[in-house]
Formats: sequence, structure tokens, C-alpha cells
Amino acid sequence: YFNKVNAAGGVNGRKITLFSEDDGYEPTRAAAATRKLINEDEVFALFGYVGTPTSQAAEPIASKYGVPFFGPYTGAEFLRSPVNPLVFNVRASYAYEAELQVAHLVKDLGIKRVGIFIQADAYGLAGKDAVVRALKKRNMAVIGEGRYQRNTKEIGAGIAMLKSENPEAVIMVGAYEACATFVKKAKESGLQPKFLSLSFVGTEDFIKAAGPDGEGVYITQVVPSPADVSVPVVRQYQADMREAGIHDVDYASLEGYIDAIVFVEGLKAAGANLTRERLLGALNQLKMNVEGLDISFSETDHQGLKQVHLTKIQNGKAVPITKL
Repeated sequence: YFNKVNAAGGVNGRKITLFSEDDGYEPTRAAAATRKLINEDEVFALFGYVGTPTSQAAEPIASKYGVPFFGPYTGAEFLRSPVNPLVFNVRASYAYEAELQVAHLVKDLGIKRVGIFIQADAYGLAGKDAVVRALKKRNMAVIGEGRYQRNTKEIGAGIAMLKSENPEAVIMVGAYEACATFVKKAKESGLQPKFLSLSFVGTEDFIKAAGPDGEGVYITQVVPSPADVSVPVVRQYQADMREAGIHDVDYASLEGYIDAIVFVEGLKAAGANLTRERLLGALNQLKMNVEGLDISFSETDHQGLKQVHLTKIQNGKAVPITKL
């Protein structure tokens, strides 16, 4: 999307340059990359950071230098409450995702015994907190908890912890390789609850990694299906991807595309005399419809999207589930 904008002349006569750093999903590398982007590359803003533990390491650095931190790929509450004047979230929070998952489990499926499998870090704890709060609203509690270490697939202990409690459903808060391995090994062990995952798992990567064992797993999404051309922004996204020579579409890249649209609208509204303060001021007043999606910010609410969608893997595809 940035390339498309640049090809049309940029924003108020300026071209957008995107610098990318690979932090390996490790907080220490994220912090180092953030310092490099700010001090060496002299970036105007930070965009699209992936992950909760990595954002937790980067955001204080961004705040120290007064650099906008826009559209992180995480639903963690610490980026939303209390409102940080520099942080703007487009995707709905994990609280919204957990609420939808628990509502479906309780209302539609009549499930009462819910366990959790989490990454043992800030991401896992953020997801767990959201699940605990959604259950508490219904006078319920997590009945068992399994954990694994970030950037590993060591899930044996987690399965053992959960199997002893025999949950009817397990909500996963992890990365796709660990979650796929967990589902496979859990089924092999005889643990066969309903499996659910937050959107961060990466739907398409999870489906590939889980194979046939992924059938029936529920995944909440924070953007519409990238295959649903009835949604105008999806039609635009698909057309722009094809124009760019990219033929694989997925939830993560659609989210990034939507983030880019919103960021560019903020830049436009900031005017020709661009400063960080003007961008922040423009974002605080931004109310827009992104080809079918209502997105708005205010000084007291930096959560752009509030919609969450439930999908279920069927025949190797994430199929939207509407019953609630």
C-alpha cells in the first residue's frame, strides 16, 4: 500500500520510506532494533511491530524519544490502557477476542470446563488475563494451565498439566508452530477438547503446520476474511496485491494493509507541514470508513477497530462462524 501511495505522488508531496528490522521475536533484539531505527535511521514513526514481548521492550524506547508507535500486531492491554499518547492500535484487543471465544463456548456449545495453553512470557500472560476476565464475567475460572517457552516447541509439560484437569475446551495463546505441535501431541495423548486460538497465531501458518489435526480448531480474527470479496477493503486489497505481483493473501497481510491505509490517512490529515505532534493531533481526531470498516481514534481511546470475527478450520480453510 505504501508503494501504491508513493507511485501516486506520496502524501502531501512526500514519499514514504519503510525500514524493516528482524528482531527474531526476541525482546532484546527488538529493543536494539528500535534504538537503531530511531537513532541511526532517524525514522519519523514506528509501524507494525510484531508481538507482545517485543512491543513491551520497544514501546518505552519509543516513548522516551517521543516517536509514534502505530499499529502493533498485538492485542495486549498495556498498549491500550491507560492510553499512551504515542501508541495507536488498529486491531481489536485480546480482551475482545477472548470475550467472543468464551461467549461461543458457553452460549453455543454449553462448555463449562475451560483450560489454557500459553507462551510463558508477556504475550501468554496478556492473553491469559483476557481469558480470565471473560470467564469471570460468567462466574467461571480457568481449570488448568499449560505453558511453553517462546521460540520453542517444547509442549510436553503443558499437555501433562492440562490432561490432569480434562478440560472441555483449551484456549491457546501462542505462536503457530508451538500451537500446532500442541494440538497434534494433545490428540495423540488422548486429550481432545475443543481447541481455540487468538489471532496472533497466524491462521494460514497454523493450518499448514497442523495439517489434518487442525480441523475443527477455532481462531478469532481481527480483520475480515482475506478471501471475502463482499467486503470492499478485501476487494481493494486483493487487487493491489495482484498489481504488486503477490498472489498469496492472508489475514496478517490484510491487517498490515489496513494499518497502512489508516496511517496514510493520518499523514494526510496532518498536513504539508508534517511533524510528529501534528500527526498525533490528526490521529486523535481521525474517524474514517476503510472500505467497509469503521475506524476511529480520540484522545481517550486509541483503539481503532473493535470488531472481532470467529472462524473454524474446515477442510484446511478458516471458515467464518456466525452463530452466537
